[in-house]
Amino acid sequence: MRPIKINNLDQISGKPLKSNEKFNFRCHPNLACFNRCCRNLNLFLYPYDVLRLKTCLNMDSDLFLDRYVDIIFRKDNYFPDVLLKMAENETRSCCFLTPKGCNVYLDRPDTCRSFPMEKGMIPSVNKGVPRLVYFFRPPDFCMGVKEPSENTPKSWTCDQEAETYERMTILWAELKQMFATDPWGGQGPNGPKGKMAFMTVYNLDRFRQFIFKSSFLSRYRVESINLEKIRTDDCKLLLFGFDWIKLFVWGRPSKKIRPR
Repeated sequence: MRPIKINNLDQISGKPLKSNEKFNFRCHPNLACFNRCCRNLNLFLYPYDVLRLKTCLNMDSDLFLDRYVDIIFRKDNYFPDVLLKMAENETRSCCFLTPKGCNVYLDRPDTCRSFPMEKGMIPSVNKGVPRLVYFFRPPDFCMGVKEPSENTPKSWTCDQEAETYERMTILWAELKQMFATDPWGGQGPNGPKGKMAFMTVYNLDRFRQFIFKSSFLSRYRVESINLEKIRTDDCKLLLFGFDWIKLFVWGRPSKKIRPR
């Protein structure tokens, strides 16, 4: 999900969709194009995507990031992007694609759940609520758009069990937008402070160790009820991490984390 300026909406490819606007689409194995969209992708992974995938695969964050992720640093982008690695085969297929379909389907990323839509976020003004926008962007080869099944962005999000993904991705997009300007004081996103911020949202196992096995709790006060939640619940830990980055990077006060 990318931030979009409201005056640039007409420059985005694809058909804009209102939340209740109908579109036809259904995907199933009988389509000749089945799985073709799972190849040669620049598939961005958001923090909640990584949380779900590493849990599904029963591996820690370090191993998942090493095995399945490319971390890229783009010019004028002050937080690294995380892309899913493609297989080293002729079609550069998704590493989770099998002849029968997606091997991690129940925990597939937000981008996959949204297909054939793409989502963008118009940032808030004066601390208002950001606005989510949808674009209908099936590839030319997609035959699912000829199926009689009617959907709306809202019903499709529900059908794909993407409500939590969407909520977490919006929160991440809001935080990511804060990195539109350089907060690192010349160190860059690969400096010590940048590495800490990246670990906080993409390496939850190390972030949890940082909280409970370093001097963190002697320097910051966290309510016991929140500590118990983040000790065992990765989703709560990720939300806590969003707050921590705002405090750690920008000094923004947090109700959850208070300096002692």
